[in-house]
Amino acid sequence: MGQPPLTEDGHYYVIDGRRWRATDPSIPEDRRTELVAALMSWRREVRRTKGTDEESAARAGVQAVKVALGERGTPPWWEQTDEQRRARWEAVVPVPEPRPAK
Repeated sequence: MGQPPLTEDGHYYVIDGRRWRATDPSIPEDRRTELVAALMSWRREVRRTKGTDEESAARAGVQAVKVALGERGTPPWWEQTDEQRRARWEAVVPVPEPRPAK
């Protein structure tokens, strides 16, 4: 499955007519891979904690990673300086505690 189309300026993906902010293309590939892995872990944690007091912490984890990726936050990545962008993606991002295997 390929990537959805980007807007001409490269700032957004368009999915079903809706724009979603694209990941900052300046993030080094190894860091992007780390952040995406953390995002997937937090999304699993949101599903696991749905309807509990722990759900808000899991959602905060998703938010932190999305900001690091440049997909959320103000100002958007294309309005940040190179130094601001680097500081954003290099920031420490929490990851969920590993769960024991069942």
